[in-house]
Amino acid sequence: MENVDLAGGPELTRDPLLDTVIDFLEDEGYDAVQLREVARRARTSLSTIYKRYATREELIAAAIERWMMENHSGLVNHTRGPNEPLHPAIMRVMGSIFEPWEKHPTMLFAYFQVRTVVGDRDLGMDSFDPVIRIGRSVMSDVDPEFVTELQSILSAVVYGLVGRCRENQIAISDIMPTIDRTVFLLTTGYQASQHNETAGTDRPPASVTR
Repeated sequence: MENVDLAGGPELTRDPLLDTVIDFLEDEGYDAVQLREVARRARTSLSTIYKRYATREELIAAAIERWMMENHSGLVNHTRGPNEPLHPAIMRVMGSIFEPWEKHPTMLFAYFQVRTVVGDRDLGMDSFDPVIRIGRSVMSDVDPEFVTELQSILSAVVYGLVGRCRENQIAISDIMPTIDRTVFLLTTGYQASQHNETAGTDRPPASVTR
């Protein structure tokens, strides 16, 4: 993959409890995760589960985080080539992050559902946010204010698309093309404005005639 540094992530020790929750999420979805049934299949007790996780949502969040670590473990860093436009560089990042979600849509729905219930700060999943962490090195030379605005807009767009997908209004395959168009419009506008500012700065001052 062009302009991507890949490395194998650390091998995770198997966790029967979290593996069981992942199986529920992949096969039946978020609502199917019931603690008594999870305990039975994982051959553990409810008291043991509650010692590790105070709530059902915390357990689900931990399982999703584990799944994300396993499915994104090879992705380390993206870079943007010299003079490469922002649009293809950002979409290279977004594509590699969303590929596992497209193959496992129930995990995508569960991720956004638990974020809605618990909230971002309580999940402990900041380091793997597939919406706003779009590759710091790709935009290292970009105006921080634009980066913040882009992340905010993309987050809103993705949340809306995932919601529509959960309601069967659009297909999972419709998410990335819409993100692609959004990123294209935002980044081309930004880079055009930057070019105009640079051109204005480089223009020689007009001569004064008397």
